[in-house]
Amino acid sequence: MRQRVIAYIDGFNLFFGLKSQGWRRYYWLDVSKLAQQLLQPNQLLVETKYFTSRVTSATDPQKPKRQNTYLEALQTLPNLKIFYGHYLLEPRHCKTCGAIWQKHAEKMTDVNIATELITDAFQNRFDTAFLMSGDSDLTAPILSIQRLFEDKRVVVAFPPGRYSAALSNAATACFHLGRGKISASQLPEKVCKPDGYVLSRPPRWM
Repeated sequence: MRQRVIAYIDGFNLFFGLKSQGWRRYYWLDVSKLAQQLLQPNQLLVETKYFTSRVTSATDPQKPKRQNTYLEALQTLPNLKIFYGHYLLEPRHCKTCGAIWQKHAEKMTDVNIATELITDAFQNRFDTAFLMSGDSDLTAPILSIQRLFEDKRVVVAFPPGRYSAALSNAATACFHLGRGKISASQLPEKVCKPDGYVLSRPPRWM
């Protein structure tokens, strides 16, 4: 019997990892296909869970539209679920000049990922969890799973330009996502929704 795998994708951690490398052409990413490429011959991907928040932007009004197009494309993939956090305005303070400003901060993504990891482990829905993130806040749920479920593995796939020693030490195994697998895991240029509407890859991402 093949090992069951669930992939947990930290959407913004992955996005900013790609951005840090200048890999805009790879934003149109099929995350389920990417997870499939990481499987061993004795493993089966049973579900992909993608975690993100809706963006806003006064400087680039097209940014939310591009994200929405991408999320709608992901929703056409089988066995994929999207989990949403949210943004809050938080004050920032410059210690040098004393200036104060407001900055949007993403909230709940790490909590949502931790909740799903722990819940799926307790419900015995996976044998191995693939976690695509470099967020050290996710160390605690990994350690809990390792402590409570000796037969379950958590493998961390670090996005490009991302790394956490704490995650690396806590995980059963870890590695960096390579450009080859990312470039080979792109969605089609046009994605057809069940209602017949055709989604096109944003020109800025080409």
